[in-house]
Parts: sequence; C-alpha cells; structure tokens
Amino acid sequence: MSGHRTRTDREWSVLVAASQVLLERTPVLTDRLFEELQSHSPAYDEAVPRDEHWRQTNEALKYGIEALAAGRTAPRRDLEYAQRLGRRRAEQGLALDLLLHAYRHAGFLVWEALLEIVSETDPDSLPVLVHLAAQMWAAVDQQAAAVTDAYRATEHAMLRRSDERVQALLDALLEGRSTPGLVTRAAAGLDLPEHGRYAVVVLRIDPSRSVRRIPAAAGMRFVWRMRTEYEAAVVALGESAELGDLVTELDGHGIRGPGGISPVVDGLAELGRARRFAELALRTGGAAPEGFVRLDQRLPTALVVSQPELAARLLADVFGPLLELEPADRAVLVETLDAWLECEGSAGRAATRLYCHRNTVFNRLRRLEQLTSRSLSRPRDLIEMTLALDAFRLTEA
Repeated sequence: MSGHRTRTDREWSVLVAASQVLLERTPVLTDRLFEELQSHSPAYDEAVPRDEHWRQTNEALKYGIEALAAGRTAPRRDLEYAQRLGRRRAEQGLALDLLLHAYRHAGFLVWEALLEIVSETDPDSLPVLVHLAAQMWAAVDQQAAAVTDAYRATEHAMLRRSDERVQALLDALLEGRSTPGLVTRAAAGLDLPEHGRYAVVVLRIDPSRSVRRIPAAAGMRFVWRMRTEYEAAVVALGESAELGDLVTELDGHGIRGPGGISPVVDGLAELGRARRFAELALRTGGAAPEGFVRLDQRLPTALVVSQPELAARLLADVFGPLLELEPADRAVLVETLDAWLECEGSAGRAATRLYCHRNTVFNRLRRLEQLTSRSLSRPRDLIEMTLALDAFRLTEA
C-alpha cells in the first residue's frame, strides 16, 4: 500500500510490526466487519452465501494488510483480489454501492486496529503511524477503483450476453420455432405475458431512422429487432389497443412506413405466424408501398400475392386482351376501373375523381367488359376483375 511519498525507515518498521500483529487478528477483524455489514444491509445476505462472504472478506482483509508493508514494486495481490471480488459480486447481483461500502468500512476497521496495536505495543510511534494515513487511504481508493472497474466490466458483459440471449429468443419466436419451453423462456426474458394480444410490425430499413426508443404508451409496448431486410417490432397491445391505435402511435413518433402490420394474434407462440402475415401485408403494397399496410384491410390482395403462379394465370385469363392494348389506352381503362371500385360503384364520384363526365366512365367500363368478357354487374365476374386488378398493379409495380 505504498503511496507517492517515500517512507522512512522508522515508518517502515512501525508499519511492518503492526501489520504482522494485525494479520494474526484477521479472523477477529473479519468477524467484526462481517457483523457490521450484515447490520448495515440485509442485501449482503441475500446476494452472497454467508460462508462464502466470510471467507472472501477474510481473504480481502489479509491481502490488504499484507500490502501495507509491501514495497512499491511488490505484486499488488490486494488489487488482483479486488478485481476478482468485483467480478464475483456483479455476477451475484450485489449492488456496487454496497460492495464499495464494504471496502471502505474495512479500511476504517484496519486503521482503527493499527492505531490500537501501536498504542498497545509502541505508543511513542503513534505520530509516525499518523503520517502514513494518507498513503493508506490512497491504497483503499485504489482497491475501490479496481473493484469498481471489474464490477462494471462484468456487469456490461452480463448485460450484453443477456441482450444477446433475449434477442435470440425473440428471433426464435419470430421464426415460428416450436422448441419445448421456448415461449416460457422468452416470456421471462422479454418480460412479456405468454398469452395476450400481440401484433407484429415489419418496417423497411431506413438508415436515417431510429425506431427502437418508442416508449410504452397507449397501453402498448414495443420490442424491436433488426433483421436482414427490415426491422420487426413485437407489439404487446394490452387489453384495449387496436391496430388503428398502433398506426397512430407509430405516426406520432415520425414512423410512417413503408411497413406491414399483422392481424392481432393471441400470444407469443403465434408471433411466427404474425411475422409472416406482416411481411405479406408489406408485399401487398408492391415494390414501393406507402405508409403502413394492414393485412386485415388487404386480404384479397394478400391472396393474390401469396399465390404468384395463380395470380399470373388469373391476370392472363381475365385481363389478357387488355394487356395487348397500347400502354396509354390500357392505363386509362385500369385507372377508371380502380376509381369506380374505390368509389363503391358510383360512376358520378368516379367521374369527379377522374375529371371527366360520368358517361365517359360508363363508356370505359363497357369497353372493359367487352375486352374481358366479364360483366361488372355479376358478383363472380366482379370478384375476378377485382383480383385481376390487384395482380395487374403488383405486376406493374
């Protein structure tokens, strides 16, 4: 425990003699320190087994006392042991402030014991011992620094490992794995209920955007995960939040897509299915979707997207003649059909949207019926035309 000032021979001899006596009294000193720590806080007992705590306290005191009389070039076993204890206590979950209290209180007791020993054996040397007080407390500070650095490094490593473990559990859920016990472990790691109302959001990656800090709000909680092509969020919706509330919450934090949102599922075990639905919802928006697409609002289009071969066949069978028109002519007819469907079959409202006369809308729709050999007044034909339109838009995108 040497400091910056060189000790005199008299100081060395006083300190060495007192330290040797103190080493013999280490178990008694350990008992006292141990009892006072237990009285200070029950957390010591809760975190560290008593036998282990007493033994390690005794070892730390012994190494600290040995270092009192060691030269400046001697190995600092007290610092090495402080590092070991720092790592161990971090793993055991003892609060750092309690660990530092133990070290500083130990320094107190050692100093009192040294004063007592010198008073008993060589009272004339007390002034000499007092000159060493600053050096001793500097050494205690070194021990405290060593234990703090080791504790924090271990705590950081533990948090990183914990985060990696939690992220691995989240990945497993999103991938739909059925490993025994997975859902229970994930619920504990993510601090989420196994059963409850969940949705999954997938969001196209934007390097300029950070979305991981959305606080729990409106009864919702977000857990984000970066994946290869997009970011995914598991959203615990609570008892009352709806998908519309989810979109509003995302928008309130400046997150406006493009993204897909799954329907509500009932529990963590369903997150794999929800993730697939959210991806499918995003795909219904084509190559350049805008905003957030909810699968529950795009189910017919989702059917088309999920069956590309059948979609191509449907497009060819229904829109075959239409596809042979000049691009500009074809675009006018497709735009008219789209507007008419969006306006719920109202030619007047479609005409307003298209900036043309309602008779023009009727003429274009009749031509479309002739080309496709379908009637928009027959429900089955209308379904085919609507699905073919979805397939056409996705193909064009």
